[in-house]
Amino acid sequence: MLAGADFLAELAATIRAAVNPKCNIDFSLQTNGILLTPANLDVILRHNIGVGVSLDGIPADHDRRRIYLDGRGSYQEVAKGLRVLASPPYRRLYRGILTTIDLDADPVETYRHLVDFAPPLVDLLLPHGNWSCPPPRRTPDEATPYADWLVAVFDQWYHAASPRPRIRIFEEIIHLLLGGASRAESVGLTPSTLIVVETDGSLEQVDALKSAYDGAAATGLHVSRNPFGDALRHPAIASRQLGVAGLSKECQKCPIVRICGGGYYPHRYRSGSGFNNPSVYCPDLKTLIAHISRQMTADLAPLLSR
Repeated sequence: MLAGADFLAELAATIRAAVNPKCNIDFSLQTNGILLTPANLDVILRHNIGVGVSLDGIPADHDRRRIYLDGRGSYQEVAKGLRVLASPPYRRLYRGILTTIDLDADPVETYRHLVDFAPPLVDLLLPHGNWSCPPPRRTPDEATPYADWLVAVFDQWYHAASPRPRIRIFEEIIHLLLGGASRAESVGLTPSTLIVVETDGSLEQVDALKSAYDGAAATGLHVSRNPFGDALRHPAIASRQLGVAGLSKECQKCPIVRICGGGYYPHRYRSGSGFNNPSVYCPDLKTLIAHISRQMTADLAPLLSR
């Protein structure tokens, strides 16, 4: 959004004109919401660009982490932009809300507050971290602070009587438990399907890999000399197409490997052994999956006994 709505519109129009018309291009952007004014959204609407907004819960929690340079919190401006986006003229552009889990925030209060903005989807993201640089309060033991947080939200969401948003991590785990394939990289064994084109034209892996070490996302490829097909043959990307065979020995032996999938790739990094490890969130993933599995088993038991 900092580039301006007109620039985004021109970019979308240029790409659509250059790509084979048989290809369906889905444009979307992720924003902090501050620049979601009617004027900007009118331009975005004309070019059918989807919009996701980053919001980290209630005002006090959001303003602890998302502040202006002068120290002011940004919640009020973000909330104003979200309300405009959720209004009837622009509702069809609304892709959802992205929230990074904050263990200091009350999970149920956070969930209910996000639901107040009527998002079609809520993405609850585990903070980026790994074995060499652990996320907050993720100690090298069997404690499960992130699972405990997510379980509280799951119970509230799953048993909600009123319309509820989709929550990606819960829906993906349920889908996997029912025998489906994952549609996201955070769980399951779905091959990596993403390439990032940086502003200088470099082709890189998912930008979350930058949380592991400097240069982790680099491929050495560039749009001026490499077709996208070259990226599929890059060793780092090819290794993420191997399913169970591409996981650590510990993960390969795990009974829930098809559900967990080793966790999100960037979260497996450890200095000295690279990404050949379980997720730093392994205990949390096991606990969350077990909780959802028990709920599904209880709900399906009457049907299976007929």
